[in-house]
Amino acid sequence: MSEEEKNKNNPLNGIKLQEILESLVERYGFEELSNRINVRCFLINPTINSCLKFLRKTPWARTKVEELYIKIMKK
Repeated sequence: MSEEEKNKNNPLNGIKLQEILESLVERYGFEELSNRINVRCFLINPTINSCLKFLRKTPWARTKVEELYIKIMKK
C-alpha cells in the first residue's frame, strides 16, 4: 500500500498539529482542555508553543489531542 493510499483515509491528513491545538484552545481554552486531557502542559503556564513542543515529543499525549479533535470535527 502506497503512502498516498494510507493518507487518503486519515482524517488528519494535511492538518498540522498547531492547527489542531489552536482549534482546541479556541474552543475549550487551556483549563477545560486540561480537564478533558490530563496533561500538565495545559495546566502550568500553557502556551501554544510549549504545548506543541511537549506533544511532538510525547506520542500518547499527541494521540489524545488528535482523538479529541477528530471527535469534535465529527459533530
